[in-house]
Amino acid sequence: MSISPTNGSKVALVTGATRGIGLETVRQLAQAGVHTLLAGRDRSRAVEAALKLQGEGLPVEAIALDVTDTASIQAAVQEVARRHGRLDILVNNAGIVAEDKRQTKPSLQPLQAWRETFETNLFGVVATTQAFLPLLHSAPAARIVNVSSVLGSLGAHSDPASPIYEFKGIPAYNASKSAVNSWTVHLAYELRGTPIKVNAVHPGYVKTDMNAGEGEIDIPTGAKTSVSMALLDADGPTGGYFHLGETLPW
Repeated sequence: MSISPTNGSKVALVTGATRGIGLETVRQLAQAGVHTLLAGRDRSRAVEAALKLQGEGLPVEAIALDVTDTASIQAAVQEVARRHGRLDILVNNAGIVAEDKRQTKPSLQPLQAWRETFETNLFGVVATTQAFLPLLHSAPAARIVNVSSVLGSLGAHSDPASPIYEFKGIPAYNASKSAVNSWTVHLAYELRGTPIKVNAVHPGYVKTDMNAGEGEIDIPTGAKTSVSMALLDADGPTGGYFHLGETLPW
């Protein structure tokens, strides 16, 4: 197994990183000195985005990775193993909204939208994490960050005083993030006797393409929680659900 020189820095991989929060997460990790792999389904788009960050003097490289494609995941694992021999940070950022936001009745969202949503937002997270776990174990103290959403909080959805109480129009997305939270708790428990820490994060209501430009915070702020969880010290939490330092209700 050959390991490319990374000047002793940590090695991170961010999925769904060709734009939005994922791209900004790559930028902020690289600015912190982490050698960061910018992963995208389309290699050419990943290369284009990585070259721009390299032009800023940042330690970024592109890698092709479609979290819904087993062969793509395995190829990415082999590439990371060949280049680096380990993975210190995995940020499961890739996600989609497949539902018609104009349809406000949860029972009328088509089953196909549910299947498409879970394929990326849950099964993609699980498959990618399972595949990279050997490389994460090869790192001294790896970090896994699962990008969730406050829309996955059953507590917030059940509270009439919550700002998301009436936000029920994309049930597949919301449920997929609830499932990501559950996966986070289960994996953190499995890895409790290791140096690996696993946490779920809510970026915030961010002004991105996924939100059609709507939102309350900018993209750099939206990436901050993922980055902070990726760079946790040894005394940091595991199995938690966070937004900008605040613990969210499950």
